[in-house]
Amino acid sequence: MSLRAHVVVQRGALLVDVDLTVADGEVLAVLGPNGAGKSTVLRVLAGLLAPDGGRVAIDVPGGELVWDGDQRHVPAHERPLGMVFQDHLLFPHLSTTDNVAFGLRTRGVRKAQARTTAAAWLARVGLAEFGDRRPTQLSGGQAQRAALARALVGEPRLLLLDEPLSALDARTRLTVRAELRRHLAEFGGCTVLVSHDPVDAMALADRVVVVEDGVVVQEGTPAEVARMPRTDYVARLVGLSLLPGTASGTRVDLDGGGLVWTGEEAAGEVFVAVRPETVSLYLARPDGSPRNVWALTLVAATPHGSTVRCDLDGEVPLTADVTATAFAELGLVPGAQVWASVKASEIAVYPR
Repeated sequence: MSLRAHVVVQRGALLVDVDLTVADGEVLAVLGPNGAGKSTVLRVLAGLLAPDGGRVAIDVPGGELVWDGDQRHVPAHERPLGMVFQDHLLFPHLSTTDNVAFGLRTRGVRKAQARTTAAAWLARVGLAEFGDRRPTQLSGGQAQRAALARALVGEPRLLLLDEPLSALDARTRLTVRAELRRHLAEFGGCTVLVSHDPVDAMALADRVVVVEDGVVVQEGTPAEVARMPRTDYVARLVGLSLLPGTASGTRVDLDGGGLVWTGEEAAGEVFVAVRPETVSLYLARPDGSPRNVWALTLVAATPHGSTVRCDLDGEVPLTADVTATAFAELGLVPGAQVWASVKASEIAVYPR
């Protein structure tokens, strides 16, 4: 394992206490809501914030480098890392080439050699012809690619990405995400990506850690986290309705009241997860007396791609995706009373 970190930081009323491990060649995404502590963790790893406790160590040729331990704080410029910030943070008075070469120059590399190495990296990220331009002359996507080249030019052991795509427009984001994925696949060190966007995490990461209120609440591969969320925040990220309850066979009595029938047997405390595309809506109780049918209230409706996402409240609160045509034909408006139905076979159930 290349990076092992136990970060302890008191930030006002929030105590951040997070353990992370990242292997060489692995991309770890740290997800969490605003104020959860994920950026604090990244700042500690970067050396921009001294922790109140814990230890950060990374494997380097010849042994282990301890960055924080026994009250030893190593400043950012002495750490073998590269960092990409949300807003690029390129120096406006320097050319793109000199921005990329800056880290090498601070380590004593001669100017000509540093610029040659920087030019090679600009070519790798598709900016060979933009080396003489200032950051203000670059598009958002080009500036972020330059920032990535600046982070990687020094061959770091650790790459830190702080919301690297959030400042880009939707079309540019798709392109830069694909390019970033390719560069991360070629990077031999370990990478920590902080993001609030589950799409970035699912597309770029090998493993995901979810931080809420300063602690890790779930971790696993992107597929594992998406399939079996363990908190409301994670469920919302991946678009599921998460309902805690107690199972007996195929019956689940929900903690908040209400009853759900599942297609597989379970016992004890469980989570029930319902995908929005499996929820059908009706103005009258559907015929055939399906086992899972509830009278609910539409509290909000939001366009969601080619569908309308409907937030429903009642004894079994759910989210449903319906086509725009069906939404209009049903005449749905917030406050409308509807019947929701889900097949038992479409419901996932797993232990809490």
